[in-house]
Amino acid sequence: MKNDDVTFSRRSFLGGATALAASSLMPNLTWAAAGALPNSKFNGVQIGVITYSYRSLPGSAEDLLKYVVQCGISSIELMGGPAEQFAKAATGEKDGGKSLADWRRSASMDGFKALRKMYNAAGVNIHIVKFGDIGNPGMPDEQIEYYFQVAKALGAIGITREISEPAAQRLGPLADKHEIMIGFHNHTQLTPTTYDGPMLSHGKYLGINLDIGHYVAGTNQSPLPLIEKHCDRILSLHIKDRKMNNGPNMPLGQGDTPVAEVLQYMKKNQLTFPADIELEYKIPENSDAVQEVTQCVQFCKQALA
Repeated sequence: MKNDDVTFSRRSFLGGATALAASSLMPNLTWAAAGALPNSKFNGVQIGVITYSYRSLPGSAEDLLKYVVQCGISSIELMGGPAEQFAKAATGEKDGGKSLADWRRSASMDGFKALRKMYNAAGVNIHIVKFGDIGNPGMPDEQIEYYFQVAKALGAIGITREISEPAAQRLGPLADKHEIMIGFHNHTQLTPTTYDGPMLSHGKYLGINLDIGHYVAGTNQSPLPLIEKHCDRILSLHIKDRKMNNGPNMPLGQGDTPVAEVLQYMKKNQLTFPADIELEYKIPENSDAVQEVTQCVQFCKQALA
């Protein structure tokens, strides 16, 4: 995509009635038009960010896009909440007293398609959307179907949620039908043999969203053997640095997580799944999430040089 394609005029990134409805929501996005599109793919490894990293800042879809571009990032895992808020407003839909569940049953995908166009025009791909409750007990089938349709409208290749064997059983056939991967995210409960069991056996589109920092904190082991063993089922990595023995989150390079070694392994073996920064260490008083994520990007770029 050429730089001169990035013109955030109200009619250029949205079409027809959706553009007119969404235009009133859009801030002045000249921050992207003035410079080159972001590119955070370094020597074949896609560095991204989960937008949860910006939770300390205003969190609309427009805000998040601004932060991502300022950090020079070209691919993201987008939290589902801001995406749904944008979709409602972009299509001019009013709640009318309806619950979110009721809105989802008849929601148009036009707003999500408009969101995808806006992000893509800025040089940002939405490779994953986070719907952490997908497949939870008691969730209606139509809500699960809605989540898959949203992922497709956003151009995402996967949806992330926490590890759950019952959810894997329920979602496996549906993920295969839609050809959208479910990536199971771990905290410190993951062991080196968790995925040797039946978790991934319920569908070929069930996969792993491997948080390497949590893994090191919980196991006191390097994640590299797990990555090597299951690289064909990894949807994405979460990049963070933690100390062993359930130790704290640290700035990249200051904990016990072999972040640079993992990135170098991805480069050497031409692994194409994204490595998404998740900012969880305490932000210094003289900084903010945008500055800290930018530093994380630079750490990853140097590790991949």
